[in-house]
Amino acid sequence: MTFSRREFLQLASGAAAMPGLASRASAQAYPTRPVRIAVGLAPGGANDIFARLIGQWLSERLGQPFVIENRPGGGGNIATESVVKSPPDGYTLLLAAGANAINATLYEKLNFNFIRDIAPVGSIVRLPNLVIVNPDLPATTLPELIAHARANSGKINIASPGTGTTSHMAGELFNMMAGLNMVQIQYRGGAPATTDVLAGRAQIMFIGPVASIAHIMTGKLRALAVTTTARWERFPDLPAVGEFIPGYEASNWFGIAAPKGTPLEIVRTLNKEINRALADPKIEARLAELGGATLAGSPTDFGNIIAEETEKWGKVVKFATIKPE
Repeated sequence: MTFSRREFLQLASGAAAMPGLASRASAQAYPTRPVRIAVGLAPGGANDIFARLIGQWLSERLGQPFVIENRPGGGGNIATESVVKSPPDGYTLLLAAGANAINATLYEKLNFNFIRDIAPVGSIVRLPNLVIVNPDLPATTLPELIAHARANSGKINIASPGTGTTSHMAGELFNMMAGLNMVQIQYRGGAPATTDVLAGRAQIMFIGPVASIAHIMTGKLRALAVTTTARWERFPDLPAVGEFIPGYEASNWFGIAAPKGTPLEIVRTLNKEINRALADPKIEARLAELGGATLAGSPTDFGNIIAEETEKWGKVVKFATIKPE
């Protein structure tokens, strides 16, 4: 069952409605015990770092532990299902990510509907991908890459860290919007994919800045563009893909979500503290170190992001006939 963007926003706005006076009293006292934040990947990755950064802030501000629970597997679906099926009392939260919007179409038989079953709480950060190439590729600008790919249709390989990842989808969106036929080669993670681009066995990769900056600075890889709407402050001379392909945008994002029906007071409390964290210079600097830009906003703003991303990636999944591995 699928939902239109309008239907999702209606569901999201009503997802936090209070069921009664008992819930109101409980929400006003929130939290009175530890809160769990489920993360869909193993410890150590960007997802885990963002969750722990916000979790520590919430613990300090709200006076109860916000415990990170890593539940990898299923492209993040295991963690997500554990949250949407939990009581909507504010004590089980999810670090939602771009993968949730992709998975909504990628996986045909999920035991939940992400749009229907979650309440957006607050967005945290947006991460760009960089379009990088092996220096031996005869392209020093994005227009040159597009021209080269058109002249060598089906002969240019894009290294992807896995089916359905934001990097994979960024490349497929690029193919779709530029009318190209570059071939996606799937690897088990970003490290082996990057290794093959460095070795020239694959020519292109859409990858996060943290994993690629060192290679770019040493000249082992060449960055042609950034995939966010605007240019990236770290490399202001690097153009955005959208400057050449109008409307192109392919970034990863993270935020906090709760089960549908979580009381509005709890959602507001969490959202307020998340936005306070993002305004803190130390947290803002830490997110910038990881290549991200703060993404403060209301629960409705986060719901808009989820709805727009789900619609966009659904079109790409269908266009490229992508199936989960």
